[in-house]
Amino acid sequence: MSGLFVAFEGGDGCGKSTQARRVAAARGAHFTYEPGDSPLGADLRRWLLDASAPMSPETEALLMLADRSHHVRSVIEPLRAAGTHVVSDRFAASTLAYQGYGRGVDLADLRAATELAIGTCAPDLTILLDVAPEVANARREPDRRDRFESQDPGFHDRVRQGYLEMAAGDDRWIVVEASGDLEAVSRAVDHVLDSLAWT
Repeated sequence: MSGLFVAFEGGDGCGKSTQARRVAAARGAHFTYEPGDSPLGADLRRWLLDASAPMSPETEALLMLADRSHHVRSVIEPLRAAGTHVVSDRFAASTLAYQGYGRGVDLADLRAATELAIGTCAPDLTILLDVAPEVANARREPDRRDRFESQDPGFHDRVRQGYLEMAAGDDRWIVVEASGDLEAVSRAVDHVLDSLAWT
């Protein structure tokens, strides 16, 4: 039996990194993240997050997909084949939300490129932690050196709407309202995950 694959998605400041790490530790899964969870990925991550290095939205998308392709084949697929459950902080939906809905890269092109990057690898469940942009902004101090955190509110609103649109059309997605405190969000996430067979 291959391991389960659960992805956490959401905009900056939604709490997905905290929840993904917590869930992985609590349920005996391997925690991973994108971009950057490999030696090659770490180099790509530095370029991708550096706001001082200009790049087109298409270049940004292709670098994200290069990281994801390597991540799938060097981390996620080997772990799942060995029967290990995997919990990831971001996966393919992030590129559609950020570079597609957020930056305006053609969604059909992105979906085709994503299929090439990930092959048949797809989450068994995607948990979207949804918060209004103003709540997310209040939770974090935007880093002007970060390519994504430094974007204007309109960008982050488009990203959020993109996530909600994707979630509405896929029964493998669950939306968790994540404006509450850590304990409340954790209870909601655990309630969702209790339906999965983690043995």
